Amino acid sequence: MFFWVLALLILCGFLWNYKRQLKIADITDKYIFITGCDTGFGNLAARTFDKKGFRVIAACLTESQSTALKAETSERLHTVLLDVTNPENVKRTAQWVKNQVGEKGLWGLINNAGVLGVLAPTDWLTVEDYREPVEVNLFGLINVTLNLLPLVKKAQGRIINISSIGGRLAFSGGGYNPSKYAVEGFNDSLRRDMKAFGVHVSCIEPGLFKTGLSDPIKATEKKLAIWKHLSPDIKQQYGEGYIQKSLDKLKGTTSFVNMDLSLVVECMDHALTSLFPKTHYVAGRDAKTFWIPLSHMPAVLQDFLLLKQKVELANPKAV
Repeated sequence: MFFWVLALLILCGFLWNYKRQLKIADITDKYIFITGCDTGFGNLAARTFDKKGFRVIAACLTESQSTALKAETSERLHTVLLDVTNPENVKRTAQWVKNQVGEKGLWGLINNAGVLGVLAPTDWLTVEDYREPVEVNLFGLINVTLNLLPLVKKAQGRIINISSIGGRLAFSGGGYNPSKYAVEGFNDSLRRDMKAFGVHVSCIEPGLFKTGLSDPIKATEKKLAIWKHLSPDIKQQYGEGYIQKSLDKLKGTTSFVNMDLSLVVECMDHALTSLFPKTHYVAGRDAKTFWIPLSHMPAVLQDFLLLKQKVELANPKAV
C-alpha cells in the first residue's frame, strides 16, 4: 500500500513539474510593458526579454537611462519616459502604448517601479515620510494597471506585480512595508477579478537583492537627515550611537543579500511565458529559507527573531 501511495505522489510531482514547463507557442508578436527600467530588475528584464524576441516597451524615469537602455538593445525595444506618480503622464503613456500595440493588445504588464523611502523607527517619522513609497509603490502601480488593463484584457495576457518579502513581513518602520502589504492585497483582488477574462495575475516576492533600491549608504543618509531634526527626548531614548550600531548590525546580514538579479527576471519570464503561471513567486535564497517561512510563524516567534537584529535603546524610559 505504501509503495502505491509513494508511486502516486511521484507521478503527481512529475505531472505538476511537466505542467509548469509548458510554454506559449510564439512570443515575437507579443508586446510587454515594464515600469522602472532605469536600473535593477526592470533594466535587466527589458534587456533579457528584448533578446528573447518580445516587443518590449520599457518605461524609464530619466532620459539618460532611457538613452542608455536603447543603446544596449535591438530596434524592437521602445522606451518611454514615465513618472508613475503623475496621473497625466500615466494617461498619455497608456494612449501611446495603445497606438503602438494596436489590435494585438498588451500581452504583459510588469509593474516593477518602486522606491524604498525612509527606513527608520516609527516614532522618528512624519506622515510625509510615508507618502513617497506609498505613492510610487502602491498608487503608481494601481494607476498604471487601471490605465493599461483594457489592453491586457484584449490580449488575454499577463499582469506581474513586483512586491517584496516586505509585503509578507514588516522588517522596519517607514512607508515601504505598508505599501508592499497593500500591493499584495491589490494583486489578490485583481487576480480574482481578471480570471473570467482569461488574464493571469502573478505576484513576485523578492528577498534582499543588491540593487540601487537597497543602497545602504543612501538609506543611512536619509536616516541621519531625520536624526538631526528629532526632539531631544527621542535622541536621549535611542542614544547618540544608535545609527552606527544599527549599521554594525547590518554588516552581519550581508550574507543574506542576493547578488544575482536574474533570479527575479526568471520568475517574470515564467509568469509571462508559462501556460500555467504561478500566482506567487518567491525569489532569493533568503526569501525561500527565512523570510517567507517566518511569515507563516506565530507573531511571538517573528518578533523574537526580528527584534534580535535591532539595537538596544540607550534609555527608553527617558522623557
